[in-house]
Amino acid sequence: MQIIKYPQRSEWGKILARPVIDTSSLNETVNNVLSDIRNRGDQAVVEYGEKFDKVKLASLVVTQEEINEAENLVSEDLKSAIRVAKQNIETFHKSQIFETKKIETTKGVTCWQKAVAIEKVGLYIPGGTAPLFSTVLMLAIPAAIAGCSEIVLCSPPNKEGKIHPAILFAAKEAGVSKIFKAGGIQAIGAMAYGTETIPKVYKIFGPGNQYVMAAKQLVSLRDVAIDMPAGPSEVQVIADETANAAFIAADLLSQAEHGADSQVILTTTNEKLISEVVAQIDTQLKALPRQEIAEKALANSRLILLKDDQEIIDITNQYAPEHLIIETTNYLDIANKIINAGSVFLGHYTPESAGDYASGTNHTLPTNGYATAYSGVNLDSFIKKITFQEITKEGIQNLGTAIEIMAENEELFAHKNAVTLRLKE
Repeated sequence: MQIIKYPQRSEWGKILARPVIDTSSLNETVNNVLSDIRNRGDQAVVEYGEKFDKVKLASLVVTQEEINEAENLVSEDLKSAIRVAKQNIETFHKSQIFETKKIETTKGVTCWQKAVAIEKVGLYIPGGTAPLFSTVLMLAIPAAIAGCSEIVLCSPPNKEGKIHPAILFAAKEAGVSKIFKAGGIQAIGAMAYGTETIPKVYKIFGPGNQYVMAAKQLVSLRDVAIDMPAGPSEVQVIADETANAAFIAADLLSQAEHGADSQVILTTTNEKLISEVVAQIDTQLKALPRQEIAEKALANSRLILLKDDQEIIDITNQYAPEHLIIETTNYLDIANKIINAGSVFLGHYTPESAGDYASGTNHTLPTNGYATAYSGVNLDSFIKKITFQEITKEGIQNLGTAIEIMAENEELFAHKNAVTLRLKE
């Protein structure tokens, strides 16, 4: 990790730069696979599964027998933990249910919104080095609460043609209606275009590697909506002299082990804390099974010493971290001044792992600086809002003249006439 002391504001942009992935070489591959999926459907999905996942499938469908078998393979401890997480995620997302309010904007003119679930949603769940069964809960539970009538899940099978049992158990618990054995580009293409077996959906959610991300962005140009643009995962920690260096190191490493292109950042005004954190990282890193991955991520990472809290607040809002952990005495004061972040974790006893798994908030968050403009996944991600208006005779008399004048000045006379005829009547 690079230690940077008292950088000038003019240097912040360079210091905060994320790892850059050159996607130009993979876009042609992704485009070719997507075109093939569009043209040949199931056959192409199966062939790419054999090529990329090294498994030849007789069927893309996960059967009820496989789901039952998977449930028996999941330990009772893990089942219990998944159910605890499910309860908390449900509780938090149910609190976001939209309430329709009718508003009379002018006497006789009433306007309102109605929340309507997106009918068909697709969930992509990675199943490689880290089978993300927690992401099943984070996506399927709000989809079910929203009332999405068809929840389609795709996840890559192993070489025996099986999806990780914890993913299948979580899907059953969360109410997923259809599960398919498809990974990578081919899964995104199948959900975007539809095949003989995998239904076309209206919006695709979920994380993945650079090929999955490129596929999502390409299909979103004209075929299907996606949750958000995304890059590698990241965390920023703000800490002061009261923070526990071991906690900070663990928080940084928990993000670094996600992937070699992840980024972790510590910002503090306490120079002694930096050296303590470095020592703790060295100790804890040696015990990690994913040590090699974490080491590569740490090469992209920074420990930044700043002059005061205001500099920390400003650099945080410029960086716009996916995850922000504030381990300071005055964490609420700092948090109230943060305007760009995906999800914020407050105090010494709130690790980012809590949000990843079981506190109730969603862990599907904007990365790569997109927190300046995007929210993380929430209940609204799975619904549309339709506006309504109802105008009475009195209402058109009160509002009509203003509409006529505006339409005439835009030289849209048919618009004006639609009002004029009603006023004459």
